[in-house]
Amino acid sequence: MPADTPPVRKITISLPSSLVEFADRKAAQLNINRSRLIARVLADIQASEERQLAAEGYRFYAQEASEFAEASARAVAESFENAG
Repeated sequence: MPADTPPVRKITISLPSSLVEFADRKAAQLNINRSRLIARVLADIQASEERQLAAEGYRFYAQEASEFAEASARAVAESFENAG
């Protein structure tokens, strides 16, 4: 198995027959098997959640950095005023 291929586990899931039929049609359209289709859908959801968490983190730290910059600017300005 190549180093960049993640390990694979076989599982058994239960789905309504309408979802199985939909998955089979979609997999056929994409020329992949049902397992690959389900794996792609789950990977897309996982990536979406990770992007959302990263965006929330960036927003949090951007706000924190902005607040720190404002406080630092005031402190620097006061220090120059006191030095002069």
